[in-house]
Amino acid sequence: MSGPAYTRLDVDERRRRLLDLGADLFARHAYDELTMAAIAREAGISKALLYHYFPGKQAYFAATLEDKAAELAELTEPDPSLPPMEQLTRALDAFLAWVDANRAAYGKLVRSAAAIPEVREVVDRVRDATSARILAGLAPGGAPPAMRTAVRAWLWFMDGAILDWVEHEDLTREQLRGLLLDTLTGAVGASRR
Repeated sequence: MSGPAYTRLDVDERRRRLLDLGADLFARHAYDELTMAAIAREAGISKALLYHYFPGKQAYFAATLEDKAAELAELTEPDPSLPPMEQLTRALDAFLAWVDANRAAYGKLVRSAAAIPEVREVVDRVRDATSARILAGLAPGGAPPAMRTAVRAWLWFMDGAILDWVEHEDLTREQLRGLLLDTLTGAVGASRR
């Protein structure tokens, strides 16, 4: 006797599995290559059930991205008992380790962020939160505009440097971390002049 053709899951577990699947699918395929029908087939569910959880592919992609952003925020949460530079170094180490484990997904994410408004909003929100966290450590009383600009620009530089690292794989993670920290130090130093 065979079992049922599908497994009934509770809402939270189904959503969790769909988000995990989304992370895998969007890492393996370009955004434009996937359709809701293909995603539903991969998930082993009907397209109608997929639409019950996500109103469209952009919403699904954005939810997958939000889920990974939350995971990343947790991994990079600084230890307030450490000096600011040590907090930043450890957070950057955690971030680079995550990127190293998700190289393809990171590359596709950064490259697709400009084309999809919902994704751009998530990326912008993460950048804003990250720059606020860095600035709070560097200038607890409030950062001057030039320092704010330097830190925000550094985050864009960081994306470019990491994309190069993912593509060429000719720097160690430690070398990249050193380059990124030295660049931030230089940018912040220049902002104080």
